[in-house]
Amino acid sequence: MTIAALEALTFGLGRLAEAAGGAGHRLCLLTGDRAVYRHELAHLTPEALAVLDIVGVDTFDESACAAALAAVPDLRGLVNSTDTWSVPGADLAAKLGLPGPDPAAVRLLRDKSRVRALLHEHGLSRGGALTVRADPADPSDPARASTASAAAEILREIGLPAVLKDSAGTSSRNVWPVRDERQLHAALAEAAQRAFAGRLFAEPFFSGPVYSAETLSWEGETRLLGVLSRQMSPEPSVREEAAAFPVAFPDPEPGLLQDWVGRVLATAGHDTGFAHVEFVLTAEGPELVEINRRIGGALVGEALCRALGTNVYEAMVDTALGRRPALLDSPADASSGPATGFVLVYPDRRGTLTGWTGLDTLSTFPGSPEWYPTAVPGRHVEHLADQRGCTGIVLAEAATAELALHRALSAAGSVRPVVAADDEG
Repeated sequence: MTIAALEALTFGLGRLAEAAGGAGHRLCLLTGDRAVYRHELAHLTPEALAVLDIVGVDTFDESACAAALAAVPDLRGLVNSTDTWSVPGADLAAKLGLPGPDPAAVRLLRDKSRVRALLHEHGLSRGGALTVRADPADPSDPARASTASAAAEILREIGLPAVLKDSAGTSSRNVWPVRDERQLHAALAEAAQRAFAGRLFAEPFFSGPVYSAETLSWEGETRLLGVLSRQMSPEPSVREEAAAFPVAFPDPEPGLLQDWVGRVLATAGHDTGFAHVEFVLTAEGPELVEINRRIGGALVGEALCRALGTNVYEAMVDTALGRRPALLDSPADASSGPATGFVLVYPDRRGTLTGWTGLDTLSTFPGSPEWYPTAVPGRHVEHLADQRGCTGIVLAEAATAELALHRALSAAGSVRPVVAADDEG
């Protein structure tokens, strides 16, 4: 018997394979770029290696994926743990008669504008969403004509400060926080030159620290596994810099967050599987940023496994097989294991990555720091304002998320990407 995965997050493949093997199944990864998983493949345990098959296929070609899945012997489930492939994954599961979410519900969650409007309609957000024209409208002066009318509508319907972003964006791409009219016009002019996965929309800017609720649901029952802190870069960039898990909130905050995230997910139509719910904790309470119907990216899955003292990817396998995840009823909580903090390491300029300095000294820092590379020497670094520029992640442990983050920041401060600028030689 086999479980297939339509691509996967950069980290966690090994734990997923171990979970599949523990359930008596093989894991077949369909991927268009095996190199994405180079770190995971290099560190597979013998147990994971024994059950993992990799099939190369153009994962953006749904017909090719359907054919590849049809060739998988005794296929029992399809894991879909990414945003990019969530809709085709749901469609394929439905066509093949495999357990899986309602494709219509997945399409809703991939549309951040629709989710925002829906929550506002149900009283779960103080702000709505406004679709914005990003394409030039007047051939005589396209940028000015388009941005002037769009800016006027945003000022009237949303107000400032606001956020402009792609309704189906990932990795903090195409996101513009705007606090005044000058920034608004500049953002609209820039957006007019960009390609979007969805469409451009505007929503209110909510002030406060950003967190993410890591949850698991089954048929409408939701468990809050813990809350992850998220450190963002200074504006105008919105790239993620660091995170820690699990955040310790004083009573009654945990119960209030459990109730809030349960109502948000129910309203948005997510009733089964993991969810990574990003939110701003404002002075008036939580405000949604976005919902990802998956386990958190970067090293969130690893953080969950360590804090809960279990392989949480077993719940992903359970869900793919159409059965209630045992993790929902587990007594394990996020305070039973070590807390973790991790820091994303970015270069300070564009160019070709040639390596890193400081990796050989990580072992001298407290917290048993570990290095998780996301790039290889020779890669050209072009984007510095979002997560595409990340070259690796430093993770450290401690008794609390606060201490773990301090340790991770200290260790990551010693690591420097070495980049040969484009104008050098």
